[in-house]
Amino acid sequence: MRPMSQLLAPLGVLLPLVVLAPLAGCGGHHEGSGHHEAHGAYAATRPLRSDTTLEREYVAQIQAIQHIEVRALERGYVDDIYVDEGQEVSKGDRMFQVLPRVYEAELQRAAAEAQFASIEYDNTRALADGHVVSPNELKLAQARRDKAHAEQALAQAHLDLARIEAPFDGIMGRLEVRRGSLVEEGELLTTLADNHKVWVYFNVTEAEYLDYRRRMNRHDPFEVQLRLANGEMFEHPGLVETIEADFDNETGTIAFRATFPNPDGLLRHGETGNIVVTTPLKDAMIIPQKATFSVLDKTCVYVVDEEGIAHQREIAIKASKPHVYLVEHGLEDDERILIDGLRKVRDGHEVATVYQTPEDALAKLALHAE
Repeated sequence: MRPMSQLLAPLGVLLPLVVLAPLAGCGGHHEGSGHHEAHGAYAATRPLRSDTTLEREYVAQIQAIQHIEVRALERGYVDDIYVDEGQEVSKGDRMFQVLPRVYEAELQRAAAEAQFASIEYDNTRALADGHVVSPNELKLAQARRDKAHAEQALAQAHLDLARIEAPFDGIMGRLEVRRGSLVEEGELLTTLADNHKVWVYFNVTEAEYLDYRRRMNRHDPFEVQLRLANGEMFEHPGLVETIEADFDNETGTIAFRATFPNPDGLLRHGETGNIVVTTPLKDAMIIPQKATFSVLDKTCVYVVDEEGIAHQREIAIKASKPHVYLVEHGLEDDERILIDGLRKVRDGHEVATVYQTPEDALAKLALHAE
């Protein structure tokens, strides 16, 4: 590399031209942050190799593992409501009582007919024992008795269906009826949600699906976190257990389902949040974001060679983190890149640099790489 005195001489001639004629077509350049020397030397550094993590967030929809609509099974008036909105209920707890007057009357009629058929059978059996009537007559009386009891049981079943009980432990939803309401068969009464565990659905792209599927095929636990709507992280991690069968042709995504424990009942059916997937990256190449600039849709840096000449170089960004980029390709580990004065440098011009170690350069950022 040339002595610093040789670099400064040409820089004194070039610098006014550079200031007057900045690189055309570059958008989003970062100004120098005061690291360059008063005599015109600009800060430069090298990429840092380090293990880090990459976080991706996905909009998510939270659903209870069981969420059903509770509907009336018979027509009638709502006689009583034993639960309230938002109340926790246990399996078998009575929720509603509907009074179908017709079925009450039918039960009474069926009970009377069953009693009459039983008496008739008893009399016929006594006559059959005395050989007054034939055995076939006794069988007919028995059949009439059994039919009457079956009709009584059916009427009782219809009446029992008017008593609505909780099919599982859960939380009551909104009441859709009030005491005294006339409901039809199948009419919605409320909803019931079992949310001791929740399913959280989120959509990923095809490329991300392939990466995650490879991770799952290695039998690594696919653990994810949930960021709530207020920005806080849910304290319990979840596991991705299910992937839908088909991609959505319109969005090019596929749905994943993660299961989260919900022992405190904080999560409710219908909530939203963000799934956070953390991926470890080994030996990633890290550079400051302020070392880059844009030319149309390309991301570029200035690489300074051993002769002090700045060369514009396109790089591929793998991912971004606060104040740093993870580079996919386009840079070598031992190459120096400018981190200041990008607006004042042109491709192919000679520049003076003050070298900073990657650790020092990243330490001056608002946040560290890791």
